[in-house]
Amino acid sequence: MKILFLLFAFGIFTLSAAERPNILFIMSDDMGWAQPGFNGNPRELTPNLDQLAKESLSLTQHYTHSVCAPTRGAFLTGRYAFRHWSDWRSEDFGKPSYLKKLGLTLARTADGEETRRIHALPSEERTIAEALSDAGYFTSLIGKWHLGEWFPGNLPMGQGFQHQYGHYAWGIDYYSKTIVHNAPARFAVYDWHRNQEPLQEEGYATDLIANEASRVISEQTSDKPFFMYVAFNAVHGPLNPPPNFKGNASDPLAIRDAMLANLDTNVGKILKSLDQKGLRKNTLVVFTNDNGPVLEEMSAPYRGTKNTTFEGGVRTPCLVRWPEHTKAGSKKDGLTFVTDWFSTFINVAGASAKQELKTDSFNMSPVLFGDAPSPRNEIIYDVEGSVRLPTIRSGDYKLMGDILYNIKLDPGEKSDLASVNPDLVKKLKARLAQAASERSPLGDKPLLMEPPLPYVYGQAENTAVPEWLKKQVDAIRATQPQSWAPGTTPWPQAPKGANASKMTGGLDEKGAGAPKK
Repeated sequence: MKILFLLFAFGIFTLSAAERPNILFIMSDDMGWAQPGFNGNPRELTPNLDQLAKESLSLTQHYTHSVCAPTRGAFLTGRYAFRHWSDWRSEDFGKPSYLKKLGLTLARTADGEETRRIHALPSEERTIAEALSDAGYFTSLIGKWHLGEWFPGNLPMGQGFQHQYGHYAWGIDYYSKTIVHNAPARFAVYDWHRNQEPLQEEGYATDLIANEASRVISEQTSDKPFFMYVAFNAVHGPLNPPPNFKGNASDPLAIRDAMLANLDTNVGKILKSLDQKGLRKNTLVVFTNDNGPVLEEMSAPYRGTKNTTFEGGVRTPCLVRWPEHTKAGSKKDGLTFVTDWFSTFINVAGASAKQELKTDSFNMSPVLFGDAPSPRNEIIYDVEGSVRLPTIRSGDYKLMGDILYNIKLDPGEKSDLASVNPDLVKKLKARLAQAASERSPLGDKPLLMEPPLPYVYGQAENTAVPEWLKKQVDAIRATQPQSWAPGTTPWPQAPKGANASKMTGGLDEKGAGAPKK
């Protein structure tokens, strides 16, 4: 019988091949540090997450990139987002203000229509889904992808997932299943799929994602472990209140609270499905979030929001539960980054760590399941040429552009220490420059999305669009603004500086909505 060796701090731990854990990785979207009850929210919105926290190890210095796509690319590959240009989102290549930062211009088709340049996680990258699939795991992505929405090789089933359900792009309307715009086109596109076929389905997206996860879990057999990546769209905009919302529909905070409570209910539903199947004991569960929130008060006690590399933009809640391997209700303060799950999952699954591409991932098994200190002392969030400021964490210090903070002594990032630590600033800037030099050239991105405004994402899916889908999308587009004043767009402009563009409930938080009846 094949034996898997896990070297923990307390010695050698062995698992037979049949005892390899299932891996359930749940990622919420845009949830702030202060929003769940286990981090101090007194409004009792997250009883299921709070119970999970009581049963789990909590990582108090778990970090991600500061927006959706970079974090997802880093998680799946174990590599910093800048290495595969995932620090730039696919939709950025249809937005002139973003293209300008790259020295590019808006593309046009042969007949002169403005369109976006195709950008996605390269198919040459090795994903954790591919690594675990090769090791005999069933692999499933349920929810948000956000690493390419057009060519088959860049979609989930072209990147190692055997099952796919959900949406490809950035922020779906929870009811109509559309993305509000396809920059530079300013009208909605349908984006709801199962196994990369358009799916007609009624219901609230967060509920549907949990239902699918529970269904897939119920169908698993004991002879094959599974890796399930559940990427909720909640609590990302648009601000769509869940069914049976009783609050004030004109109060954004009431809607946000309801969306969070609904997310919590659905996390509870998925965890219950593990128990009903008898899989709790041998399932490694990780719950975390992709980046900071859109409102700074939801980051408390930290500063900043998503789209910034302040602590509030990159420090995320993280719970780890594996019965008999993690200590319930415990906390660890060692530095961890979202790339580290790549090597950790490969280790616990007995998968191969051999690959050509360099990773930025540490196997955290000795930390999570033993008493070893974190081997990580550095995080590179962004480099020159990224959308956001070049930022590096080194030990207790973090350099953001020209600003230096001591995170251990000043977690609220109030005191800039750059002027009194010029040698350290110089050293960290040199390290960032070295990292940036390792990035391969972007090129001129010659592949274009054609047509510029598809009915549905997925090049193959858009070649034979069902009539129901055309009717639904046409009805929604008829309700959208038919023109925009010069210089205005339905999307935010590219961020500038340390504070970037803090979203406050407009633009990308407004969905296309359902068609009028």
